[in-house]
Amino acid sequence: MFILQIAFILIASKLAGNFAVKLGQPSVLGKLLVGILLGPSVLGLIQETEMLHEFSEIGVILLMFIAGLETDIKELKQNGKASTFVGLGGSIVPLALGYVAGMMLNLSTLESWFLGLLLSATSVSISVQALKDMHQLKTPEGTTVLGAAVIDDVVVIVALAFLMSFVGQDIHLTTIIVQKIIFFAGAIFVGWKVVPWFLRAFSILKVNEALISGGLIVCFVFAYLAEYTGVAGIIGAYIAGVSISTTNFKHEIFKKTEVIGYSIFVPIFFASIGVTAHFSDITENIWLIVGLSVLAIATKFVGASIGAKMSGFQWNSSWSIGSAMISRGEVALIIASLGLESGLLSENMFAALVVVVLVTTIVTPPLMKIFFLSKQENQAPIGLEQ
Repeated sequence: MFILQIAFILIASKLAGNFAVKLGQPSVLGKLLVGILLGPSVLGLIQETEMLHEFSEIGVILLMFIAGLETDIKELKQNGKASTFVGLGGSIVPLALGYVAGMMLNLSTLESWFLGLLLSATSVSISVQALKDMHQLKTPEGTTVLGAAVIDDVVVIVALAFLMSFVGQDIHLTTIIVQKIIFFAGAIFVGWKVVPWFLRAFSILKVNEALISGGLIVCFVFAYLAEYTGVAGIIGAYIAGVSISTTNFKHEIFKKTEVIGYSIFVPIFFASIGVTAHFSDITENIWLIVGLSVLAIATKFVGASIGAKMSGFQWNSSWSIGSAMISRGEVALIIASLGLESGLLSENMFAALVVVVLVTTIVTPPLMKIFFLSKQENQAPIGLEQ
């Protein structure tokens, strides 16, 4: 049955992506919506299974690995300041206003801070695909978004560890910080010194496709170690891609990874987001969902845009960056699940937030289309002010 589900996903996602492009939208929007159409909420042709989840995990890891391969390391360094401002701005504003919203909803102080923290999360896997569709991934704006995602992940995870220490969870702030330092320092060193040597050694093996296998090994090991140390696996995959992007093997690995990823795993990832959506109780919490969705979209957009502007971008570019940071994706879902388990989220609030995460994910591609198109029409290709 799973094999037939893959066939349904592949044909539907390709047709839906093509239809979205014809309507002037990024193809990823069609791929997201087709998951809802095929999922249990509408047609019921695709069901949530462990196998589907594992395939989608591989899909998002490969997507971020490809983004890393396409990253210009010099451009990434040049936009370090902007990425920091965007990452911090996109975290602080949702955190503060999310806390205020929680207090207005009569949540406890800890529950309110947890809500703000959840709204601070960012998952740019959807934005990466939209940036690729619009040929904006290698621009200063695109590079800033990718760098800001790393900053955002570190800030949110450390803040989460600090918050959970107050509710009896076995999460120690010092341990979390040390793990992050070890991972990033180790990943940078290995990416700089070990990865080039490893790929050279692997490329001379007398077996078929040894080089691409070596690249994927680097990708999956980095992703695993990132997850193991509490950093999102997609961040590890992105760093692995950046490491390989500095070697002479970049183009061959990129070309073949795109074939592997976009032929099967990446479409399954996009479709799986819609498949996990459940709308059975949506009418009972409709106003809560609407309010939190507006708050989630507005706070991330405003916070990230202000951060971009403070770092030197023009307003059109700042709004483009802000729109690309809106999607919460799997990162927020993981935090929400932890909140449900620890009692910081009620079942009703958890169900509402799952829909909110889905809303932020779906609205991100068309909003990016609007703002990036506006940027191209109103200013020069270079986003930073001279």
